[in-house]
Amino acid sequence: MLTDLYPRASDRYRSLSVLGPIVEGFAQSLEDQGYRRGSRRLMIRALRQIADLLPRRGCHQLSELTREGLRACAPADSQADRVLAGTVHALERYLDRQGLLPAPVPELLTPTRTLVDAYAAFLQDVRGLVPSTVADHLATVKAFLAQLTDEPTPARLSALTASDIEAFMRWRGPQVGRGTLQHVASALRGFLRFLASTGTLCPGLDGTVDTPRLYRGEQLSRALPWGTVQGFLQAIDRSTPMGLRDYTMFSLIATYGLRASEVVALTLDDIDWRTEQLRIPQRKTASALPLPLTEAVGDLLVEYLRHGRPALPARQVFLRARAPAGVLKPTAVTEAFQHWRARSGLVIPFQGPHCLRHAYAVHLLRCGTALKTIGDLLGHRSAESTCVYLRLAIEDLREVPLDLPMEVPS
Repeated sequence: MLTDLYPRASDRYRSLSVLGPIVEGFAQSLEDQGYRRGSRRLMIRALRQIADLLPRRGCHQLSELTREGLRACAPADSQADRVLAGTVHALERYLDRQGLLPAPVPELLTPTRTLVDAYAAFLQDVRGLVPSTVADHLATVKAFLAQLTDEPTPARLSALTASDIEAFMRWRGPQVGRGTLQHVASALRGFLRFLASTGTLCPGLDGTVDTPRLYRGEQLSRALPWGTVQGFLQAIDRSTPMGLRDYTMFSLIATYGLRASEVVALTLDDIDWRTEQLRIPQRKTASALPLPLTEAVGDLLVEYLRHGRPALPARQVFLRARAPAGVLKPTAVTEAFQHWRARSGLVIPFQGPHCLRHAYAVHLLRCGTALKTIGDLLGHRSAESTCVYLRLAIEDLREVPLDLPMEVPS
């Protein structure tokens, strides 16, 4: 493998200090992960720079290599040398798989870590929150504890005052919008109630957390005109594997109103070709939503699976089109949406693909679909969640009011 990349200099790379014994295997792993030949040549060349830096950090043989020493070889700003930064990350992953790096040192069991772990277990086991919601709550808790001047020992927590809470909310407020700040306030109240339930804090302090005022229905749903949705899909270049993948993902959103997380979580096992049905895994309800597999969507999935999906053993339908090969993250759907949004030249004032889900709901509403049916398709548990789309049915609302009299009686 190394000889194919550097026919004349392969022996020179195999004789590199520290990294020489693993160069051949690293080169093979880059090919297995889908890196192109040019990228592999650049990353192998960057190994020479890493091999020169390691002895300066006290590493003279592979057995002395540490995670911290390897990471120190990367530039402080990854954009300053993207090849070197990427090579360090890829090399760390490879050495981890080979068991050649010491295991990460566990975090010290500080009072903060103990408290956060206990609260995480409470949120999961007692309140039954899903992992993503638990992570959101813990982010607020960690930020709040970090704002305290002292380590959050039981004595410090028992001395919490409304001033501590107000200081945190005033610090967090300018960083987020009112909607997000409302979630922060809710998470903080839940944490204070947890402290009170364990006897660490006197009850009632959670009532001092002020919530930003939000008016119901003050903002319209993030829906695009249906013609804009069609124009956005047509602007995607389907001649490349990545374009075909993105077109398939956004077609699923526009056809079924899926969330980005549901698209990423879709597996090959969720497609029942014989019964012509899709089983959509829903994170919020922890259940599968059965939807009919239309002929158009079925043909599109077949085209993507045959000509666009990398040949990997993963069961997820949508995979990375760039190296390193693997599954997608939910953020990848947003990044793809922003890419094609800019390429389309259309006026789309939204940054994420959720506007396609809203557009789908409004489109169904204007086609005369019953509100209960729309809610079932979107996976809503209550009609209240679906009613927000009624505010965009302008033409339907025009038929509700009575006609004004032509003459006003005196």
